[in-house]
Amino acid sequence: MMGGLKAFLGFGGDEKIPARIQSQIIEQQNASERLVGWIQLLVVVTFGTLYAISPKTFHPDVEFAPVPYVLSIYFIFTIIRLILSYRMRLPGWVIALSIIADILLLFGTIFSFHLQYMQPPSFYLKAPTVLYIFIFIALRTLRFEARYILLSGLAAVIGWAVMVGYVVVMDDMNTMVTRDYVRYLTSNSVLIGAEFDKIVSIILVSMILGLAVVRARTLLIQAVSQTQAAQSLSRFFSDDLANQIKSSESDAAIGDVVSREASILNVDIRGFTPLTKRSTPEEQIALITQYHARIVPIISGLKGHVDKFTGDGIMAYFGVLAPSETHAADALKVMEAIMVASDDWNKERIDQGLDPVVIHASCASGPIVFGVIGEEHRLEYTVIGDAANVSAKMEKQTKLEGVRAIATRETLDFAIAQGYDTAEQRWELREKRDVAGVDQPLDVVVLKE
Repeated sequence: MMGGLKAFLGFGGDEKIPARIQSQIIEQQNASERLVGWIQLLVVVTFGTLYAISPKTFHPDVEFAPVPYVLSIYFIFTIIRLILSYRMRLPGWVIALSIIADILLLFGTIFSFHLQYMQPPSFYLKAPTVLYIFIFIALRTLRFEARYILLSGLAAVIGWAVMVGYVVVMDDMNTMVTRDYVRYLTSNSVLIGAEFDKIVSIILVSMILGLAVVRARTLLIQAVSQTQAAQSLSRFFSDDLANQIKSSESDAAIGDVVSREASILNVDIRGFTPLTKRSTPEEQIALITQYHARIVPIISGLKGHVDKFTGDGIMAYFGVLAPSETHAADALKVMEAIMVASDDWNKERIDQGLDPVVIHASCASGPIVFGVIGEEHRLEYTVIGDAANVSAKMEKQTKLEGVRAIATRETLDFAIAQGYDTAEQRWELREKRDVAGVDQPLDVVVLKE
């Protein structure tokens, strides 16, 4: 029970939330505190402007007009707090003191009315300015912490009760308190029931807003958690696939498939296993990291999407997530760019006294099926079809052909039809090649070295 009360008041309940999510919530609260400061500044400027331009109905010979002084103090106080909110995270006790100061300054302004207008203390109880208290209470909802809302309400209740008590105490002859509602409205008389209604209204509004903020805070935590999870998980997918998942009107389910004409690209490092035997684990990871850093941007830059990393292997596709009129041309352009990047990388490695790395690539085009497979608790998007199978099988064919880049003739035909205009200069046709794992001989094209 105590734990629930502490969570309601905002003193606990976040212990099980990961630190990175807590930091996001704290940042939101800090931003909210700055927003509170700006709104309070707007309120005091508005109130001061209205006071300055409105006709003054109090006697011109009045010796003391406290409202300008109170507004000036509150203006300075608001500016100082706003500056502090930008320079530091305001601790809870500072926020609590500022809330009390807000209430004191507001009620101090209201209290001064009877002095300024030379009326009995009961005069200030009729001031509509008391409605501003609901603005100060409502402002505290921006932090998503119920304790500050309840503190605002409690301070307002105590403050107004003191104001009413002062009126009653100062009325030695008990002439101001009345039960007549008409007299209350048409004179400076005090109707205790009316003041009690104000206090009850403040209490109920504070409690309702506090309850609403507790529910909103729960949703905030869930939203921040889901956003953080989505951002983390999106790093395991291409941007387009992540956006497609996030914008989908329904959750992904087994059997969700689309059929398209597409191109599938596989990239690998030839002789990677022997290479790793001559290097430390740290050097192996560094090699893979550098490899991915050079290859992945090339794929992404030409409308390709990385499907998965398999050790030193990269599988990517073109025209799968959305129909593409240039999927084969884009794939061949990527293969050419990868070979150029590979040459540049090897020059750097040789200059550093490191062994060169042979990167090879294979590509096939044709009808594919893209969809969700797996079981209820572990789903995965995958590409199925002859193009995917043939592309994977042709990887080793590069070594047999003595080249680094190979594609099916069908891919080249697609690419030419799609406007690929360097085919004849860059690619050589080799007919009826036996590719391991493929039943029929294939006509392939290889990138000239």
